[in-house]
Amino acid sequence: MLLLIVRHADAGDAREFAASGRPDSERPLSSKGRAQMRGVTRAASAQVPGCTLVLSSPYTRAVQTAELLVGAWPDAELATTPALEPGARPEQLVEALAGYGKRTTVAVVGHEPDLGALATWCMTGHDESRIKFRKAGACLLEFERGIERGGGELLWLMGPKQLAAIS
Repeated sequence: MLLLIVRHADAGDAREFAASGRPDSERPLSSKGRAQMRGVTRAASAQVPGCTLVLSSPYTRAVQTAELLVGAWPDAELATTPALEPGARPEQLVEALAGYGKRTTVAVVGHEPDLGALATWCMTGHDESRIKFRKAGACLLEFERGIERGGGELLWLMGPKQLAAIS
C-alpha cells in the first residue's frame, strides 16, 4: 500500500485572516498556494499512479488543496475526516481509513506538525515528529500491508519546488 501525505498549500497570513473575525478553520488558500499546487498535482499524477482516495482535513485550506490534488486522479474519491484536523492522532487516521475498504494507494491532506508526527509514527512507531513538511510539501510511504505503526518505508519527501521540478 502507498500513502501520499500532503501538507495544505499556502493560505496566507493567519494573523491577517484572524482580523476578519472568522475562525482559522475557514482560512482559504492564497493565490500562491493555488500556484504551488499546480506543480504538486502534476508530480503526484506522474509519481503516484492509481490513487483511489484523497482524504482531507475539513479545514477550508486543506479541502481546497485536496480538490486541486484530486485532479491528478480523475477516478479518485474525495472525502474529509476529523482524523486529519489539527491535534488528531495517527491512530484516528488508521481507524478512518478502515471505513473506506482496502485501497492500494491513498493520499491524505492535513496540517503541520501533525503530518510530520503521522509520517514519523508510520516509519518508526514514535509519536514525536521527526519530519517537517513545507506548505504543499509531500512524502510517499510504502507499507507491506495496511497503514500501521512503524510499518512504513519512506520512498521520498519533497517540498513544492522539488515536486514542480520533477513534474
